[in-house]
Amino acid sequence: MSESVGLALLGLLGLAALLATWRILRGPSLPDRVVALDLMTTLVVATCGVYAVTHDQPAFLDVAVVMAIITFVGTVAFARFLEERQKR
Repeated sequence: MSESVGLALLGLLGLAALLATWRILRGPSLPDRVVALDLMTTLVVATCGVYAVTHDQPAFLDVAVVMAIITFVGTVAFARFLEERQKR
């Protein structure tokens, strides 16, 4: 992947992060905000991947995998929290 393509991808990921930040701040409900936060972490994982490939730094792929696993566990925990909250 050429460096210019990598920079373009990083720019698009940054734009998506700004839009997700807007949803976090303006989200009408808590689940909307959590989904936007989940999107932000997904964008960070994608950014790590693009950076790793563009700059030939495979260590960032390890960071991306760990962050994705932690995000998944957090999302499942939050879904369970919402489920328990609805039962009350």
